[in-house]
Amino acid sequence: MFQPDTKRAKQGDVIEFMREEKLLKGKVLRSQLRNSSVVDISVFQDLKELEVNHPNTVVAHDKYRVLPYHLRCNY
Repeated sequence: MFQPDTKRAKQGDVIEFMREEKLLKGKVLRSQLRNSSVVDISVFQDLKELEVNHPNTVVAHDKYRVLPYHLRCNY
């Protein structure tokens, strides 16, 4: 079961989060949002397979976990 953590992501961090019962990864982009992060998911997922039209998504801070450097494969 996916377990978010309390660590806040910074620009450039890689995070994991659940979206429509799928575990996704993305790179955090620069933003001015207080309660969420803007994430580029196109780095790790095929957008056609996910059936999404945009490479970026917004994820609330309490809905993701920051991945340690050694788990950031494919980037």
